[in-house]
Amino acid sequence: MRLLSLAVFLALSAVAFAADAAPLPSPHQVEIPFSGGMLHAQLYKPDGAGPFPVVIALHGCGGLGGQSEPVQRRYRDWAEPLLKRGTALLLPDSYGSRELGPQCRAKERRVRARSERVADIMASRQWLQQQPWAARDRISLMGWAEGASALLWAVRPQSPTRKVEPDFRSAVAFYPNCRISSGLGWSARVPTLLLIGARDDISSPPACRQMVDGARGRSALARIVVYPGALHDFDRANLPPQAIAGAADPALPERGHLGTDPEARADAQKRVTEWLAR
Repeated sequence: MRLLSLAVFLALSAVAFAADAAPLPSPHQVEIPFSGGMLHAQLYKPDGAGPFPVVIALHGCGGLGGQSEPVQRRYRDWAEPLLKRGTALLLPDSYGSRELGPQCRAKERRVRARSERVADIMASRQWLQQQPWAARDRISLMGWAEGASALLWAVRPQSPTRKVEPDFRSAVAFYPNCRISSGLGWSARVPTLLLIGARDDISSPPACRQMVDGARGRSALARIVVYPGALHDFDRANLPPQAIAGAADPALPERGHLGTDPEARADAQKRVTEWLAR
């Protein structure tokens, strides 16, 4: 099994190297009006007039871009397979639009998942529905960590995003914090896929399992996949498993473990592609 994991990891590394050799086109920055002013977002769009399916992608607590790039590689990695399938990717910058840096270690979150970030999702969808190249009935959501937590609020039946029709097509949440939602009787009005590692000690796999199991019978399709042995950020390419306690990086949580799980990453890529194609 160890040799198999190594072989898969090396294969994925080769794919990543090939992708680096033929980089993606640069995204286009777009400005989306919202109640606080202008929401900056990065857009990857296939060539042509469309209309194209669109995924609104929600960054984690570390923010959307890096020091010298508008979109971190972990999010760019999803743009290539989506573009190849004729799907656009819109990445709203919830922190940069408010002139804020990473929020991972902020004692008081100035951009909250259940309010400000849900408002960003709503503004993004309203903007997309005014674009002639966007398929209004095929707008989906995908989020990571804190962005995935915002997604869970946005797909609840009572969410204000429901006021805009047509509704989201589907949603994919990578390792959200399910602790609050699991205690509030969460359910979803659109098909929602949740992916998390069994050894994730930043989010809570048991709370996510409880949340999804509790939604059965009163929710749209909600499915959870828990990957044995996988850590937080398991889908991030070429990230050796590591403890982050004591790290000075403000874009990382204060404690816990991160790391790529090659087998879980490959499986998640397949599952997400199939889920979004529903």
